[in-house]
Amino acid sequence: MADEQNDRPRMEKEKDKNRPGMKTPKFNIYWVYIVIALILLGIQFFPFTPSLKLISWEKFNTDMLQTHDVEKLTVVNGKTVEVTIKEDKLNEDKYKEVSRTNINTVNKGPHYYFKILSPDDFSKKLETAQKDFTPDEVVSVYPEDRTNWSDWMGIILPILVIVGLWLFVMRRVSGGMGPGGQIFNFGKSKATLFDKNTKVNVTFNDVAGLDEAKEEVMEIVDFLKNPKKYTSLGGKIPKGALLIGPPGTGKTLLAKAMAGEAQVPFFSISGSDFVELFVGIGASRVRDLFRQAREKAPCIIFMDEIDAIGRARGRGVIQGGNDERENTLNALLVEMDGFASDAGIIILAATNRPDVLDSALMRPGRFDRQISLDKPDVIGREQIFKVHIKNVKTSKDKDRELDVKKLASQTPGFVGADIANVCNEAALIAARRGKKEVELNDFQDAIDRVIGGLEKKNKIISEEEKRIVAYHEAGHAICGWFLEHADPLVKVTIIPRGVAALGYAQYLPKEQFLYTVEQMKDIICMTLGGRAAEEIVFGRISTGAQNDLEKITKMTYAMVTIYGMSEKVGNISYYDPNNEYGFTKPYSEETAKIIDQEVRKLIDEMFVRTKNLLTEKREQLEILAQELLKKEVLFQADLERLIGRRQWEIKNVPHVIEIPAEEKAEETKTETQPETHREPGIDWKPNLNPPLA
Repeated sequence: MADEQNDRPRMEKEKDKNRPGMKTPKFNIYWVYIVIALILLGIQFFPFTPSLKLISWEKFNTDMLQTHDVEKLTVVNGKTVEVTIKEDKLNEDKYKEVSRTNINTVNKGPHYYFKILSPDDFSKKLETAQKDFTPDEVVSVYPEDRTNWSDWMGIILPILVIVGLWLFVMRRVSGGMGPGGQIFNFGKSKATLFDKNTKVNVTFNDVAGLDEAKEEVMEIVDFLKNPKKYTSLGGKIPKGALLIGPPGTGKTLLAKAMAGEAQVPFFSISGSDFVELFVGIGASRVRDLFRQAREKAPCIIFMDEIDAIGRARGRGVIQGGNDERENTLNALLVEMDGFASDAGIIILAATNRPDVLDSALMRPGRFDRQISLDKPDVIGREQIFKVHIKNVKTSKDKDRELDVKKLASQTPGFVGADIANVCNEAALIAARRGKKEVELNDFQDAIDRVIGGLEKKNKIISEEEKRIVAYHEAGHAICGWFLEHADPLVKVTIIPRGVAALGYAQYLPKEQFLYTVEQMKDIICMTLGGRAAEEIVFGRISTGAQNDLEKITKMTYAMVTIYGMSEKVGNISYYDPNNEYGFTKPYSEETAKIIDQEVRKLIDEMFVRTKNLLTEKREQLEILAQELLKKEVLFQADLERLIGRRQWEIKNVPHVIEIPAEEKAEETKTETQPETHREPGIDWKPNLNPPLA
């Protein structure tokens, strides 16, 4: 029984070693190099034997030999003589510096040394110095041939250091491809292979809000599984597909799902893996990647961030500066569609910078399809929320279930990565509050956290600054409430958030792609509401409108130079997405002056309009600002309670008119008239003379 108890710790250790999840430490050859280097350096700088002190023949003869303190002499290699002092004489003060070793033990010698011309010359001098000594006083002399390791160390150690550094650099550059032949693996591809034996946890069920792109990608897999289905009609299998979209829209996630569901080999590599220090490595890795793909064909190659090697050639050329990148791109172009290109390999690539890619790379035959992944709309965001909420513990009670549609409507402009971040932040906030389930208010706080940054309730703000922020945010809210085309307000707060935001107002923008001049002017007025409120109430302005001014400046310049919304400039767009003009402007200095004048004129007009609106609604402005100072956070329901509903919402509510039963019966007897649609709240007249198409 006692033996079993003693063996139990040992058995548990062996069981832990054999456990599949346990990782055993791996041997690293670098530790051997480090230990050897430390030992050599220790021998060089901290020798085990004490260093000898150099003296002259005269000092040796006068202070040591004639006083009979020398025990023996050793002639080393016929060049130096080492002197060993008698142990009983080491206690004297003149031998104090050589009496002890580095570790504070008795130094048994040798203690001193001096150089000689030759052994014969030394013998004659020693014999002359000891001519009056008795036989017992004569010092014994021992010749010795010795290898001087310190001299060899001065030669060998630098060589070892240089060789070690060279091996280290070669190993790092080669990517650590295992022992043996690392220096010959520069041109090997770093692509990761996913096949039937490789388990990938991401599937197409994890991809939401990208229905059209998902269908395109699933069809690519079907091309490789059933090629005759398409080639029998004379079609050709596409060579490649390019995923284009803003960051976070799910390009890499879609590729992961494709690797998880595809029944063909899947190579994954990043564009930066082709960029190396040495010339020719990128092109060699491209050729090696396609060589491996041909062996596994039919297969798929996924290149993430292809703009790292696919940038347009000849743009911003520095002599010899980007030859390596262009060689890599040339190799990729040839392998994708060259003289001897093979079928059965489909290239899938992703980028958020399609404007910088080379035109030869984008042409049909290389990337036949360009799959656009836009920011999801409200329906897409709702689907993405449902995917991510599966991993979050929420209430199962029907009365307390999350309103996913409401969350989707509160997150306009969010992409999949933002929504995943919101769900994660909501779980962390609920855990911080000690809850067992994540509730709707946790998600709303997470949305505020993602939009405005971390809430800083303990940030010290003076009462005067707090009043300025309250009236500033109230100015935004009033303008957004009483302007027709402004986005409806969701929440306004004066609690500091993020790095420098002392308050912010959250709106609910419409899901639209086209904006009219009137809509953009209302948005500019709403953005200027904070600055105008400060000037009306306090008679001075502050630096709090910096972000607002940046937004309206960009917007007004876009209206004048891109969208052609200025009468003086006209219907001209100077938009240059491909940077074809470079550093030169596509217009003259006179036109630039007109553009600046038009921008300034538009902003000044909107600022005057904003001030007039706030002056007219001064009472509502005061009510809203005082309520903000009291509660710090106001929602849409609070604004409706304080200043009434938006007149535009009331105007757009359809009115139901009850028709008497007899009139209704009389109406059915008449002939059926063509149906006319009338927009609610808008004066409508039928167009009797429609324009010709």
